[in-house]
Amino acid sequence: MPDQTFILNGRKVTVKAPDHERLLWVLRDRLGVTGPKYGCGINVCKACTSHVNGKAVNPCSIPVGKLDPSDEVTTIEGLADHAPDSGSGDLHPMQQAWIDHDVSQCGYCQPGQVMQAVALVRRARREGRSITEADLDQIRNICRCGTYQRIREAIKDGERRMR
Repeated sequence: MPDQTFILNGRKVTVKAPDHERLLWVLRDRLGVTGPKYGCGINVCKACTSHVNGKAVNPCSIPVGKLDPSDEVTTIEGLADHAPDSGSGDLHPMQQAWIDHDVSQCGYCQPGQVMQAVALVRRARREGRSITEADLDQIRNICRCGTYQRIREAIKDGERRMR
């Protein structure tokens, strides 16, 4: 089995895994990183949303062999510590907004929702604008508890808090 090397939450990791094994299973089963949730496993529910090189992706759809040693994978566990727009507290500003808006019910989708929200805000900022209702309408992360209105409010608040 080949070695797979990449940067995970700011730390270089090497793990033995076949090239075709999906990143989600490498993270969860081989590295013990359980923030990215296994929902559908086919890139539909987005419960596993994480960042690769700052872009929101779904690790259930990425073969680990596609990663380069310089690729940076960030999961919810590393968001607060390894994000350039993180506040000085223990949580990323988007995570704090999530708590302040009491978003979570069962919580299963929440790590993926937060990671998608942070990527959305960063993308809008790179484009020189704020997020819009149309941006929020394009988020496809599924929440079985139906907390979508609170998610939207938390994203808007989190945007204001992010540097």
